[in-house]
Amino acid sequence: MAGALLNFTSHFAFLTSHFIIKKMLHEFQLAGQRMRLWQRNGESYEHILMKALGYAMFAREYPTLSIEIKVGLRYKPDLVARDEAGNFSFWGEAGANSLRKTAWLLKHTTTQKLALFKIGRNVGQLAGQLREEIPAKYRPKGRLVLINFVSDIQNLTVAKQIEKVSADWFTEVKI
Repeated sequence: MAGALLNFTSHFAFLTSHFIIKKMLHEFQLAGQRMRLWQRNGESYEHILMKALGYAMFAREYPTLSIEIKVGLRYKPDLVARDEAGNFSFWGEAGANSLRKTAWLLKHTTTQKLALFKIGRNVGQLAGQLREEIPAKYRPKGRLVLINFVSDIQNLTVAKQIEKVSADWFTEVKI
């Protein structure tokens, strides 16, 4: 009986871990590329979706765009692209992002464009806070943008086939 219970327990653990791994892998078709994004424990699907949408929005403009790679700094970007010289041409942050982190990125990196991605938020207040808290010298025209996807973006992208992000799926605020 003990052997049967042990066999059942290990079989159940295998099935459970297999299910969790399957559940946490999301396969997308983004801007002509097949992308596999892993959802870590505690990470929301909305966070995964914002990274996918950000990639689909900017992949053609920034051909070296990557999702979640270490760059040797205090923070790891959700999306990042570098130019030929290795400088950051694009940095994207999806979801929750503190004013302190945003200010640090603008002050300590030479990124040409920093995009903050949100879903279904009233971004007016956040835009005002960003303008008030971050000195203008760190956010010259077009360097900092806030992209707010519509509340029903999950329904619009349920097939995970996102060749391009439709203009009616988001609003963009230049800070």
